[in-house]
Amino acid sequence: MNNLSPNCFSEHEQLKSVVLCPPSGLDVPDQKTATMVRWNGPVNQEIAHENHENLTGALSQEGVHVITYEDALSQEDYKLSNQLINRTFVRDLACVFGNTIIPGEAGTSMRKPEYVHFHGLLAEWFPNHFQIHENNDITSLEFGDVLVLNKDAILINVGMRTSISSIERIQDSIFEAGFSEIGIIDLPRSASTLHLDMNCNVVGPNVLISKSFVRYLPIQVLSRSSIRYSMLQEFMNRHGFDVYWIESYKTIPDINFLNINPETILISKQANLEIFRDHPELKKKKYLSIDVTELEKGGGGIRCMTLPLERRS
Repeated sequence: MNNLSPNCFSEHEQLKSVVLCPPSGLDVPDQKTATMVRWNGPVNQEIAHENHENLTGALSQEGVHVITYEDALSQEDYKLSNQLINRTFVRDLACVFGNTIIPGEAGTSMRKPEYVHFHGLLAEWFPNHFQIHENNDITSLEFGDVLVLNKDAILINVGMRTSISSIERIQDSIFEAGFSEIGIIDLPRSASTLHLDMNCNVVGPNVLISKSFVRYLPIQVLSRSSIRYSMLQEFMNRHGFDVYWIESYKTIPDINFLNINPETILISKQANLEIFRDHPELKKKKYLSIDVTELEKGGGGIRCMTLPLERRS
Protein backbone atom coordinates (compact mmCIF):
# COMPACT_ATOMS: atom_id res chain seq x y z
CA MET A 1 0.00 0.00 0.00
CA ASN A 2 3.07 2.24 0.10
CA ASN A 3 2.28 3.70 -3.34
CA LEU A 4 -1.38 4.36 -2.60
CA SER A 5 -2.55 7.70 -1.21
CA PRO A 6 -6.26 7.91 -0.27
CA ASN A 7 -7.96 10.63 -2.32
CA CYS A 8 -11.70 10.99 -2.88
CA PHE A 9 -13.33 14.37 -3.42
CA SER A 10 -16.29 13.10 -5.45
CA GLU A 11 -18.29 10.09 -6.56
CA HIS A 12 -17.45 10.52 -10.24
CA GLU A 13 -13.77 11.25 -10.88
CA GLN A 14 -11.49 8.59 -12.37
CA LEU A 15 -11.50 5.58 -10.05
CA LYS A 16 -7.93 4.42 -9.48
CA SER A 17 -8.09 2.08 -6.45
CA VAL A 18 -10.99 0.27 -4.83
CA VAL A 19 -11.48 -2.24 -2.00
CA LEU A 20 -13.61 -5.35 -2.54
CA CYS A 21 -14.28 -8.51 -0.56
CA PRO A 22 -15.61 -11.74 -2.07
CA PRO A 23 -18.74 -13.43 -0.71
CA SER A 24 -18.52 -15.72 2.28
CA GLY A 25 -18.34 -19.49 2.00
CA LEU A 26 -21.85 -20.03 3.36
CA ASP A 27 -24.94 -20.56 1.24
CA VAL A 28 -28.24 -19.03 2.28
CA PRO A 29 -30.23 -22.16 1.45
CA ASP A 30 -33.90 -21.13 1.49
CA GLN A 31 -36.30 -18.22 1.70
CA LYS A 32 -36.98 -18.74 5.40
CA THR A 33 -33.28 -18.34 6.19
CA ALA A 34 -32.99 -15.38 3.81
CA THR A 35 -35.88 -13.63 5.55
CA MET A 36 -34.36 -14.18 8.99
CA VAL A 37 -31.01 -12.66 7.93
CA ARG A 38 -32.84 -9.87 6.04
CA TRP A 39 -31.81 -10.95 2.56
CA ASN A 40 -34.07 -10.86 -0.46
CA GLY A 41 -33.72 -14.52 -1.36
CA PRO A 42 -31.65 -17.70 -1.10
CA VAL A 43 -28.07 -17.41 -2.35
CA ASN A 44 -25.78 -20.03 -3.85
CA GLN A 45 -22.29 -18.85 -2.95
CA GLU A 46 -20.69 -20.60 -5.91
CA ILE A 47 -22.77 -18.42 -8.22
CA ALA A 48 -22.18 -15.42 -5.96
CA HIS A 49 -18.42 -15.91 -6.34
CA GLU A 50 -18.85 -15.96 -10.13
CA ASN A 51 -20.70 -12.64 -9.82
CA HIS A 52 -17.84 -11.26 -7.75
CA GLU A 53 -15.38 -12.29 -10.45
CA ASN A 54 -17.53 -10.38 -12.94
CA LEU A 55 -17.23 -7.29 -10.76
CA THR A 56 -13.49 -7.67 -10.19
CA GLY A 57 -12.85 -8.35 -13.87
CA ALA A 58 -14.86 -5.36 -15.09
CA LEU A 59 -13.03 -2.99 -12.76
CA SER A 60 -9.62 -4.40 -13.65
CA GLN A 61 -10.34 -4.11 -17.37
CA GLU A 62 -11.07 -0.41 -16.82
CA GLY A 63 -7.65 0.03 -15.23
CA VAL A 64 -8.84 0.11 -11.62
CA HIS A 65 -6.51 -1.35 -8.99
CA VAL A 66 -8.60 -3.85 -7.02
CA ILE A 67 -7.63 -4.57 -3.41
CA THR A 68 -9.22 -7.68 -1.91
CA TYR A 69 -9.09 -7.14 1.82
CA GLU A 70 -9.63 -10.77 2.84
CA ASP A 71 -6.18 -11.54 1.40
CA ALA A 72 -4.58 -9.48 4.17
CA LEU A 73 -6.49 -11.02 7.10
CA SER A 74 -4.77 -13.19 9.65
CA GLN A 75 -5.63 -16.89 9.59
CA GLU A 76 -7.78 -16.47 12.69
CA ASP A 77 -9.68 -13.47 11.31
CA TYR A 78 -10.14 -15.15 7.94
CA LYS A 79 -11.75 -18.19 9.56
CA LEU A 80 -14.47 -15.95 10.99
CA SER A 81 -14.64 -13.60 8.01
CA ASN A 82 -15.41 -16.45 5.64
CA GLN A 83 -18.62 -17.07 7.60
CA LEU A 84 -19.83 -13.44 7.53
CA ILE A 85 -22.45 -13.34 4.82
CA ASN A 86 -22.60 -9.52 4.54
CA ARG A 87 -18.88 -8.92 4.19
CA THR A 88 -19.19 -8.30 0.44
CA PHE A 89 -20.85 -4.94 1.19
CA VAL A 90 -17.64 -3.07 1.98
CA ARG A 91 -18.99 0.42 1.25
CA ASP A 92 -20.38 0.72 4.76
CA LEU A 93 -17.13 0.02 6.61
CA ALA A 94 -15.25 3.30 6.04
CA CYS A 95 -15.18 6.33 3.76
CA VAL A 96 -12.47 8.48 2.21
CA PHE A 97 -13.25 12.17 2.67
CA GLY A 98 -10.63 14.02 0.66
CA ASN A 99 -7.42 12.46 1.99
CA THR A 100 -8.90 11.38 5.33
CA ILE A 101 -10.37 7.93 6.03
CA ILE A 102 -13.09 7.86 8.68
CA PRO A 103 -14.21 4.50 10.14
CA GLY A 104 -17.84 3.48 10.24
CA GLU A 105 -19.74 1.76 13.02
CA ALA A 106 -22.14 -1.09 12.30
CA GLY A 107 -25.82 -0.26 12.69
CA THR A 108 -26.58 -3.94 13.34
CA SER A 109 -24.63 -6.36 15.53
CA MET A 110 -24.49 -8.96 12.75
CA ARG A 111 -21.97 -6.82 10.87
CA LYS A 112 -19.68 -5.68 13.70
CA PRO A 113 -16.86 -8.22 13.08
CA GLU A 114 -16.34 -6.97 9.50
CA TYR A 115 -15.73 -3.45 10.78
CA VAL A 116 -13.15 -4.67 13.31
CA HIS A 117 -11.32 -6.76 10.69
CA PHE A 118 -11.17 -4.02 8.08
CA HIS A 119 -10.36 -1.16 10.43
CA GLY A 120 -7.37 -3.10 11.71
CA LEU A 121 -6.08 -3.36 8.16
CA LEU A 122 -6.68 0.34 7.42
CA ALA A 123 -4.76 1.32 10.53
CA GLU A 124 -1.85 -0.79 9.31
CA TRP A 125 -2.02 0.36 5.68
CA PHE A 126 -2.69 4.08 6.17
CA PRO A 127 -1.52 5.21 9.62
CA ASN A 128 -1.32 8.84 8.47
CA HIS A 129 -4.76 8.93 6.85
CA PHE A 130 -7.01 6.64 8.88
CA GLN A 131 -8.62 8.18 11.97
CA ILE A 132 -9.03 4.89 13.79
CA HIS A 133 -10.45 6.41 16.99
CA GLU A 134 -12.94 8.68 15.25
CA ASN A 135 -15.79 6.18 15.80
CA ASN A 136 -15.16 5.67 19.53
CA ASP A 137 -18.28 7.60 20.56
CA ILE A 138 -20.39 6.71 17.53
CA THR A 139 -23.56 4.62 17.82
CA SER A 140 -24.12 3.78 14.14
CA LEU A 141 -22.54 5.05 10.94
CA GLU A 142 -22.72 3.11 7.68
CA PHE A 143 -21.30 4.81 4.62
CA GLY A 144 -23.92 3.56 2.21
CA ASP A 145 -25.63 6.60 3.74
CA VAL A 146 -23.00 9.01 2.39
CA LEU A 147 -22.46 10.64 -1.01
CA VAL A 148 -19.30 12.70 -1.54
CA LEU A 149 -20.76 15.13 -4.07
CA ASN A 150 -17.72 17.28 -4.87
CA LYS A 151 -14.91 19.19 -3.16
CA ASP A 152 -17.46 21.35 -1.33
CA ALA A 153 -20.41 19.19 -0.33
CA ILE A 154 -21.40 15.91 1.31
CA LEU A 155 -24.91 14.41 1.46
CA ILE A 156 -25.72 12.06 4.36
CA ASN A 157 -28.83 10.14 5.37
CA VAL A 158 -29.70 9.61 9.01
CA GLY A 159 -32.12 6.74 9.32
CA MET A 160 -32.06 3.03 10.00
CA ARG A 161 -28.27 2.57 10.02
CA THR A 162 -26.76 6.02 10.66
CA SER A 163 -27.56 8.25 13.63
CA ILE A 164 -27.60 12.04 13.77
CA SER A 165 -25.37 11.92 16.87
CA SER A 166 -22.77 10.03 14.83
CA ILE A 167 -22.76 12.74 12.15
CA GLU A 168 -22.39 15.41 14.82
CA ARG A 169 -19.38 13.47 16.12
CA ILE A 170 -17.55 13.38 12.76
CA GLN A 171 -18.66 16.68 11.19
CA ASP A 172 -15.54 18.58 12.27
CA SER A 173 -13.35 15.90 10.66
CA ILE A 174 -15.29 16.31 7.41
CA PHE A 175 -14.83 20.08 7.46
CA GLU A 176 -11.14 19.66 8.27
CA ALA A 177 -10.85 17.34 5.26
CA GLY A 178 -11.76 20.33 3.08
CA PHE A 179 -15.53 20.22 2.63
CA SER A 180 -17.67 23.26 3.36
CA GLU A 181 -21.23 21.90 3.67
CA ILE A 182 -22.94 18.73 4.87
CA GLY A 183 -26.53 18.13 3.81
CA ILE A 184 -28.42 15.80 6.16
CA ILE A 185 -31.57 14.06 5.00
CA ASP A 186 -33.82 11.78 7.07
CA LEU A 187 -35.32 9.07 4.85
CA PRO A 188 -38.33 7.01 5.93
CA ARG A 189 -37.43 3.76 7.70
CA SER A 190 -38.07 0.77 5.45
CA ALA A 191 -36.18 -2.02 3.70
CA SER A 192 -36.07 -0.02 0.45
CA THR A 193 -34.69 3.07 2.20
CA LEU A 194 -32.05 1.29 4.29
CA HIS A 195 -29.25 3.51 2.93
CA LEU A 196 -29.02 6.74 0.96
CA ASP A 197 -27.51 4.97 -2.07
CA MET A 198 -30.67 2.90 -2.42
CA ASN A 199 -32.60 6.12 -3.07
CA CYS A 200 -30.28 8.44 -4.96
CA ASN A 201 -26.87 8.38 -6.63
CA VAL A 202 -24.48 10.67 -8.45
CA VAL A 203 -24.21 10.13 -12.21
CA GLY A 204 -21.14 12.00 -13.41
CA PRO A 205 -20.18 15.53 -12.37
CA ASN A 206 -23.54 17.27 -12.68
CA VAL A 207 -26.53 14.92 -12.22
CA LEU A 208 -28.09 13.28 -9.17
CA ILE A 209 -30.64 10.56 -9.95
CA SER A 210 -33.23 10.15 -7.20
CA LYS A 211 -36.51 8.47 -6.36
CA SER A 212 -39.21 11.08 -6.78
CA PHE A 213 -40.52 11.00 -3.19
CA VAL A 214 -37.21 12.41 -1.92
CA ARG A 215 -38.11 15.83 -3.36
CA TYR A 216 -40.56 16.31 -0.47
CA LEU A 217 -38.02 15.87 2.32
CA PRO A 218 -36.25 18.98 3.68
CA ILE A 219 -32.57 18.66 4.54
CA GLN A 220 -30.51 20.22 7.30
CA VAL A 221 -27.43 22.00 5.96
CA LEU A 222 -24.40 22.22 8.24
CA SER A 223 -21.39 24.47 7.77
CA ARG A 224 -18.69 25.47 10.22
CA SER A 225 -20.64 28.59 11.15
CA SER A 226 -24.33 27.83 10.61
CA ILE A 227 -27.19 25.35 10.58
CA ARG A 228 -30.11 25.95 8.24
CA TYR A 229 -32.71 24.08 6.21
CA SER A 230 -33.14 23.60 2.48
CA MET A 231 -34.88 21.35 0.00
CA LEU A 232 -32.70 18.80 -1.76
CA GLN A 233 -33.28 20.34 -5.20
CA GLU A 234 -31.99 23.73 -4.02
CA PHE A 235 -29.00 22.21 -2.23
CA MET A 236 -27.98 20.12 -5.24
CA ASN A 237 -28.48 22.96 -7.74
CA ARG A 238 -26.32 25.25 -5.63
CA HIS A 239 -23.53 22.68 -5.80
CA GLY A 240 -23.77 22.25 -9.56
CA PHE A 241 -26.11 19.26 -9.89
CA ASP A 242 -29.36 18.79 -11.74
CA VAL A 243 -31.72 16.39 -9.95
CA TYR A 244 -33.31 13.76 -12.17
CA TRP A 245 -36.43 12.55 -10.36
CA ILE A 246 -37.61 9.06 -11.35
CA GLU A 247 -41.06 7.64 -10.68
CA SER A 248 -40.50 4.01 -11.68
CA TYR A 249 -37.50 1.98 -10.52
CA LYS A 250 -36.13 -1.24 -9.12
CA THR A 251 -34.27 0.00 -6.07
CA ILE A 252 -31.02 -1.96 -6.17
CA PRO A 253 -30.15 -2.45 -9.85
CA ASP A 254 -31.44 0.92 -11.07
CA ILE A 255 -29.90 3.17 -8.41
CA ASN A 256 -27.00 1.31 -6.79
CA PHE A 257 -24.34 1.69 -9.51
CA LEU A 258 -20.71 2.87 -9.55
CA ASN A 259 -19.06 5.72 -11.45
CA ILE A 260 -15.75 4.50 -12.91
CA ASN A 261 -15.06 7.94 -14.38
CA PRO A 262 -17.17 10.96 -15.40
CA GLU A 263 -18.33 9.21 -18.58
CA THR A 264 -18.47 5.53 -17.57
CA ILE A 265 -20.93 3.82 -15.22
CA LEU A 266 -20.70 0.23 -13.97
CA ILE A 267 -24.24 -1.05 -13.65
CA SER A 268 -26.18 -4.25 -13.01
CA LYS A 269 -27.43 -6.22 -15.98
CA GLN A 270 -30.84 -6.06 -14.27
CA ALA A 271 -30.90 -2.27 -14.47
CA ASN A 272 -33.43 -0.58 -16.72
CA LEU A 273 -31.23 1.47 -19.05
CA GLU A 274 -34.29 3.23 -20.47
CA ILE A 275 -34.33 5.29 -17.27
CA PHE A 276 -30.95 6.75 -18.19
CA ARG A 277 -31.75 7.23 -21.85
CA ASP A 278 -34.61 9.55 -20.91
CA HIS A 279 -32.20 12.20 -19.58
CA PRO A 280 -30.22 14.35 -22.06
CA GLU A 281 -26.97 14.17 -20.07
CA LEU A 282 -27.23 10.56 -18.98
CA LYS A 283 -27.89 9.13 -22.43
CA LYS A 284 -24.37 10.29 -23.40
CA LYS A 285 -22.73 8.06 -20.79
CA LYS A 286 -21.11 4.68 -21.38
CA TYR A 287 -22.82 1.92 -19.36
CA LEU A 288 -20.97 -1.30 -18.58
CA SER A 289 -23.45 -3.99 -17.51
CA ILE A 290 -22.37 -6.99 -15.46
CA ASP A 291 -24.23 -9.89 -13.88
CA VAL A 292 -24.32 -9.52 -10.09
CA THR A 293 -27.82 -10.97 -9.70
CA GLU A 294 -26.90 -13.51 -7.03
CA LEU A 295 -24.99 -10.93 -4.99
CA GLU A 296 -27.89 -8.47 -5.17
CA LYS A 297 -30.06 -10.96 -3.28
CA GLY A 298 -28.07 -9.93 -0.22
CA GLY A 299 -29.83 -6.58 -0.31
CA GLY A 300 -27.12 -4.43 -1.87
CA GLY A 301 -25.82 -3.52 -5.31
CA ILE A 302 -22.59 -2.65 -7.08
CA ARG A 303 -21.98 0.55 -5.11
CA CYS A 304 -22.48 -1.33 -1.85
CA MET A 305 -19.82 -3.84 -2.94
CA THR A 306 -17.11 -1.27 -3.68
CA LEU A 307 -15.15 1.10 -1.44
CA PRO A 308 -13.18 3.68 -3.45
CA LEU A 309 -9.81 4.66 -2.01
CA GLU A 310 -8.48 6.78 -4.87
CA ARG A 311 -10.19 8.96 -7.41
CA ARG A 312 -8.23 11.38 -9.57
CA SER A 313 -9.38 14.19 -11.87
